[in-house]
Amino acid sequence: MFLYPAIDLKGGRCVRLLRGDLDTATVYGDNPARQAHEFETAGCKWIHVVDLEGAVSGESRNADAVRSVIAATGIQVQVGGGIRDRQGVERWLELGAARVVLGTAAIRQPELVIESARAHPGQVAVALDTRGGCVAVHGWTEVSELSAEEAARRFEGAGVAAVVHTDIGRDGALEGPNLAASEALAGATDIPVIVSGGVASLSDLE
Repeated sequence: MFLYPAIDLKGGRCVRLLRGDLDTATVYGDNPARQAHEFETAGCKWIHVVDLEGAVSGESRNADAVRSVIAATGIQVQVGGGIRDRQGVERWLELGAARVVLGTAAIRQPELVIESARAHPGQVAVALDTRGGCVAVHGWTEVSELSAEEAARRFEGAGVAAVVHTDIGRDGALEGPNLAASEALAGATDIPVIVSGGVASLSDLE
């Protein structure tokens, strides 16, 4: 199993939201680079970094903090939040990200995901964050009509490295992930699925 500890960024600080509400952000630290180093010291091989404000606005708002995380460790970093064009994909890969994560673009611009994944096999992932079974976009402020399964099938055979599946209703609540929904998604696509949202204990991982 690969564990992807998440560093969610708002205002350059490490935060945790409750069920996707930016107004509920709890601050856990002012130094994302230090937090990344702690994860590396603990033995993690990956770090998942999200620019929360970028996800809403569609443009990078915490770029300095993301760059500090990439520079602080020798492990692999996947970056998401506000990446909506090829320039953004190329930029983060050039800056040392091992993988970029496209969420809103996966629903609004599926061709961008396909083109980017084919150009960079294994370095593009798709975030499918669901509310009520449908995929939410723009930092979870809007909900599309697509299910996670329908969205994932768009990208089979394109070289997408993984689907990051988050049940927004579980995110930040520490009540355990929605394994049934993630299992259904994993059964509907041949793309590997990363389970996200609500993980709170070793038993959840088991």
